[in-house]
Amino acid sequence: MQNSSPPTGQIRAHVIVSGTVQGVGFRFSTLDEAIQLGVSGWVQNLPDGRVEAVFEGSKADVEEVIQWCHKGPPAAVVKAVAVEYETPEGLRGFEMWR
Repeated sequence: MQNSSPPTGQIRAHVIVSGTVQGVGFRFSTLDEAIQLGVSGWVQNLPDGRVEAVFEGSKADVEEVIQWCHKGPPAAVVKAVAVEYETPEGLRGFEMWR
């Protein structure tokens, strides 16, 4: 039987970023930041103008990308970052969705 549980020490954060975060390159910059840190997951725009993302990786790397979300790319004006920790699913790679 194959063990599909995530590697030890991995965490998963579900993040919602509010403010001026669409049309300013937030998703592209999040993708770059996550890839640089070796964090898996995805990022997408929400219809209400917020950005939603899921990050999986080591606690240090995930916390670093969450801290980055508080400022975002230069044109972003981040008002709030809501973080909910979930059970890691063992995601591989990072994707940008619409």
